[in-house]
Amino acid sequence: MMDHRDTTNTNNCNPYLQLSPLPANGQVRQGRRPMDKICDSLNRFGKRFEDATRKAESYAGSMWHHLKTSPSVSDAAMARLAQGTKVLTEGGHDKLFQQTFGIIPGEKLLKTFACYLSTAPRPVIGTLYISTQKIAFCSDNPLYQYLPTGQPQWIYYKVVVPLDQLGAVNPSSDRLNHSAKYINIATRDSHEFWFMGFISYEKALKHLTEALQHSHDSNLAMINLNALPR
Repeated sequence: MMDHRDTTNTNNCNPYLQLSPLPANGQVRQGRRPMDKICDSLNRFGKRFEDATRKAESYAGSMWHHLKTSPSVSDAAMARLAQGTKVLTEGGHDKLFQQTFGIIPGEKLLKTFACYLSTAPRPVIGTLYISTQKIAFCSDNPLYQYLPTGQPQWIYYKVVVPLDQLGAVNPSSDRLNHSAKYINIATRDSHEFWFMGFISYEKALKHLTEALQHSHDSNLAMINLNALPR
């Protein structure tokens, strides 16, 4: 597997990266995965998830590539089940996006894509959101990590890039394995994020490129507006 590009920088130097701790009522014991509520939800919504799974069977090849991007296929499969259940129980992607990131007046969620954020330790499975105001990513499950203070904590990996800070969207692939495709997102102030393991790579690239064009058009319009004589 390709070495994982790590430009996330977890030392609080990257303004677009957020390590969001679980709420106090969501804490779990060390060594135990925070899946109890998710498993209960899976039992209640199993039939609905089966129906959604049937619709996705045509994407079996892409799904398998998505799952095997993870160091553990079983962990990746559980994460996708958990995320699908969370979407159902929370009332859809729009509600989940709003709860996870908050929205500003007039903001609308446009697309969501299952993928991984590439980091040095391992790829982090999650969901990439594209809205009219931002590009955002959140890990599907909390990760057990040690804070700079040495204290262990369950945290969610989050990335939030406002569209007016989006500088570039670049497709890439592994030189030794061309099926391993990446999308590099760069900000105007030189921070970078690498996303990989997409179920719908071409669609994701298309919509991210459109978001970049929208950002450029908006910035150009603002520059022209400011250039008008007052």
